[in-house]
Amino acid sequence: MEEKKGEVVLFRTWSSPICTRVEIALKLKGISYEYVEEDLTNKSELFLSLNPVHKKVPVLVHNGKSIAESLVILEYIEECWNTTPKLLPEDPYQRAKLRFWANYYDQKIVPSFYIIFGSEDKERERAIEESSQLLKVFEEGIEKYFPGQSPFFNGEILGYLGVVIGSLACNYQAVDEAIGVVLISEKNQKFLSWVNALENYPLLEETLPPHDKLVARLSVWLKLLTCIRVCGF
Repeated sequence: MEEKKGEVVLFRTWSSPICTRVEIALKLKGISYEYVEEDLTNKSELFLSLNPVHKKVPVLVHNGKSIAESLVILEYIEECWNTTPKLLPEDPYQRAKLRFWANYYDQKIVPSFYIIFGSEDKERERAIEESSQLLKVFEEGIEKYFPGQSPFFNGEILGYLGVVIGSLACNYQAVDEAIGVVLISEKNQKFLSWVNALENYPLLEETLPPHDKLVARLSVWLKLLTCIRVCGF
């Protein structure tokens, strides 16, 4: 059922997984919204006025008020549209644990993926190993603090941590193809199995960017990074 609670507009760019997570949450909650594609090479004055501090997507506008930063937006969506399905469980401690591991993922693991993408040769090998160690901490933490349960779902419905992880990690095959190396090491089979389970969730399949289109975009970015590195900019 589609729930309406005022005008909702999402400023995003199609290839950004951080934006995708907001779109997944909106769809999950059945929230009607307008989608505005923002050109990050030529940001509009309207967009800059909505997020003057970071000047980054995504930005959610609800009844004329803007909210920035994807995790903040997810929390806003959960609090404002507090009917089912819920992104977070009712228990405060369980909610706190999910927020902790979502922040760990965004602050530690995601930057390690970007380092892999932007590096080469021995530097990339080191980056892959460091990323693998960070993923190992994540795997061990999930197994320790969520024994016998899947923290990526709230019951049978995709949950907060599933939205956060799935929106980016489920694109790993496109990244592998674009850069020619395996992003998620074979040492992290648990994490990979979780990602593959998320990838099969219908809403993620529907919302993630098309594989070939994303590979093409990532390849362009990689060529640009290579040019910058070679030219010494």
